[in-house]
Amino acid sequence: MSGIERFDVSEEWAHSGIIKAGDFYFLSYCVGNIGQPVEAQINGAIDQMESRLKMVGLTLENVVQMDCLFRDVWNIPIMEKVIKERFNGKYPVRKSIQTEFAHVGGKDGLQFQLDGVAYAGK
Repeated sequence: MSGIERFDVSEEWAHSGIIKAGDFYFLSYCVGNIGQPVEAQINGAIDQMESRLKMVGLTLENVVQMDCLFRDVWNIPIMEKVIKERFNGKYPVRKSIQTEFAHVGGKDGLQFQLDGVAYAGK
């Protein structure tokens, strides 16, 4: 392994948005459009993931695994629709989890979050 590099570091939240370890990049807490309908939040989370990947020269095609966190797991079909639109058939493996988010806005705030792994090897 060629070391560990951290990007998009938040001292306030004590976390890194993306970490490189070898040929893999680990992405966490990808969210967006908080307070809007769940489809907009899913697109916002993918937008943030895409933005972090661009920091290191990668795209959504490099994503090999995603953890999809929902306030209401019954919104999975909405997420699947968005993934079909955004990933162009190059789908990562994924799992979906329902959780209560400890986030400002309560039940009307954060509805969706993405964590993922991208591969940059040949």
